[in-house]
Amino acid sequence: MNKIKILFALGVLIAVSSCRDFVEPAIPYNGFQRGTYLRTISSTASINFFALTTSQFSLTVESVDENDGGSVESVAIFVARRRANTVTPEQLITTLPKSAFALTSESKYIRASVTIPITDVLTALGFTAANINGGDFFEFRLALTDNEGLVFTNTNVSGDVAGGEFYRSPFFYRVPVVCPSDLGGTFNFSQSGMSSAFGSCPGTITGTVTFTPVSAGSSSYIVSDATFGFWNCYGDNWVGTGVRLNDACGKLSFSGTDKYGDSYTFNFISNNGTSLVFKWVNASAEEGTVTLTANAGKPWPLTLN
Repeated sequence: MNKIKILFALGVLIAVSSCRDFVEPAIPYNGFQRGTYLRTISSTASINFFALTTSQFSLTVESVDENDGGSVESVAIFVARRRANTVTPEQLITTLPKSAFALTSESKYIRASVTIPITDVLTALGFTAANINGGDFFEFRLALTDNEGLVFTNTNVSGDVAGGEFYRSPFFYRVPVVCPSDLGGTFNFSQSGMSSAFGSCPGTITGTVTFTPVSAGSSSYIVSDATFGFWNCYGDNWVGTGVRLNDACGKLSFSGTDKYGDSYTFNFISNNGTSLVFKWVNASAEEGTVTLTANAGKPWPLTLN
């Protein structure tokens, strides 16, 4: 009977310990058996290239350890700019003191929020907005110092802590600088200056063309007719499908080929917000000059060229 009681007690102890380890996990840092981590509650996903001077990086984290997060002393936040494989030296942008962390109604762990204007980031890096391109990244790194002087950051965190759904504590945020594009829709056009070795269409023609985003949030658009009515005008009875319009931070270009395998070139002429004027030329030397009229209440971005 005593043996049964002892075995039962051991079983309860193991079960309690296992449960405790799940709730207050032994955090697998490199070189440490236990520690404090910063669970990501929310963070800025991207920065708008066209609004650098008014954009900001925002982050809310939760300090988690066996003391309900109370071991945190400070969190230093560093920033660098990445362009392809080139990364600038990182700079300290701000430090969150322990007093920045507080209890909330959502959790038993203490949380802190920080908002960093991108203008402050540029200043810290010694940059201006002119030094940033669409496709760059701002890389924010956190380094937590606890009340024993131990430092936890992305260089000693394990993969489970960084990427696991339970921990969500990368200590590192690579935020892309993106160029939002919103050119989808159906637009009125007029076209003149058309020429082709296969047929003629003098004067000016009018019609509509539709740009359909390849996918949600895409900056590439399926063009319903890349000849803007020219083929149909001279009797081909087809439209130039298969071509895409691409918006790379305002720089417009065509890609893909039509039914004859011809590629297209976009040659910008002017843009006053109401009328976007360009000349298209395909690989068969067909061409035309198109004026696309913006829809009411939605002018062409003046960054388009």
